[in-house]
Amino acid sequence: MEQGERGAKSQPPQAPLAGKTALVTGSTRGIGRATALELARLGARVVVNYRGSEDAAREVQALIEDQHGKAIAIGADVGQSAEIDRLFAQVAEAFGPVDILVNNAGLTRDNLLMRISEADWDAVMATNLKSAYLCAKAALRGMLKAHWGRIVNLSSIVGISGNAGQANYAAAKAGVIAFTKSLAQEVGSRNITVNAVAPGFIETEMTARLPEALRRRMLEHVALGRVGTPEDVAAVIGFLCTPAAGYLTGQVLVVDGGMGL
Repeated sequence: MEQGERGAKSQPPQAPLAGKTALVTGSTRGIGRATALELARLGARVVVNYRGSEDAAREVQALIEDQHGKAIAIGADVGQSAEIDRLFAQVAEAFGPVDILVNNAGLTRDNLLMRISEADWDAVMATNLKSAYLCAKAALRGMLKAHWGRIVNLSSIVGISGNAGQANYAAAKAGVIAFTKSLAQEVGSRNITVNAVAPGFIETEMTARLPEALRRRMLEHVALGRVGTPEDVAAVIGFLCTPAAGYLTGQVLVVDGGMGL
């Protein structure tokens, strides 16, 4: 083997998302934060979106830049159309069109149905479901022109099974699944994939507040016997954004460690 051939074979493979711009909504903590870091690891330029905590967003940005990645933090309430227009304008100015969209932003306002206020219902729908519609519509302008795109929508296991005390959240997450399947059929011919990820019992700030007895009962139904991590979910999201997942669309990938098998 000649020296030139040896040198060529020693070259590291190009990151699969090199040259792509990824927007992860609600990416200052939990699954969103882990996803932003994973997409940066895969080579994408990452837009770290936040609504309340600029400091947390800057921290994620700094972590990406410390690993020689590119990132920008932009604050926006993704449940508001005017905020979406501003967000995508800033992204375009910094990095160009969005190639990868991860609709992760979400919130809960848990209560029994008879105690859920109309304001809490609307807030959950706006952040968990309406935001996916608004962001996808904005991102698709560039994706359709490029004939390439990846959209990953965060649903939840409760969007499949339901859960007492979470009628608003479960309804929104079930809507995300139907939205995913419908949009996948609309844009598939343009080489744009649309998939959903439905996490189960994942270690986040929200689940950390659960009583220990309840956590133990939930774990009894998880085949792998452990709580999932944000990184477990982020790895699946990252895969869906790569060329390796180019023939996957309209699917719901459940990441729950075998919960309820």
